[in-house]
Amino acid sequence: MSETTTVRPVGTTTASTTAGSTGATRTASKGTASTSTTSGGSTTIQDTVVAKIAGIAARDVRGVHALGGGAARAIGALRERVGRADVTQGIGVEVGETQAAADVVLVVEYGVAIQDVAGDVRRAIVTAVEQMTGLEVTEVNVLVADVHLAGESDEETDETRRVR
Repeated sequence: MSETTTVRPVGTTTASTTAGSTGATRTASKGTASTSTTSGGSTTIQDTVVAKIAGIAARDVRGVHALGGGAARAIGALRERVGRADVTQGIGVEVGETQAAADVVLVVEYGVAIQDVAGDVRRAIVTAVEQMTGLEVTEVNVLVADVHLAGESDEETDETRRVR
């Protein structure tokens, strides 16, 4: 079984990798998709698909209250009211020929061990993306933007609390 692989950093221009026994080739263009071509046809995975997988995986982690910073959560709340929730909120991805990387912005629950939650989020995203897409996840960067306090509404801001 001969195998030739060309690996370039995520987000590079078109490159390819070939696995000798399967005849599969993957290409990507400017970090927007990963394409796998075999004798039976090609499969293209868009970066939005990887972002959705990562978002769903991150939300399922215990201790994660929400994804995204303040402005993103405010817009997300409006989207949810009209029935268009965005599971990619707080998620940024770059998809290359055989690799993907993710940036995640979190709001954690008060009282949780933040480093543990960040590690759990990393593992969940790596597992989900690698299992579902076959892409190698090279890194998951986690930014904890806020801590959610019990009884605090997502829609409350400092201004509305002062008015009460």
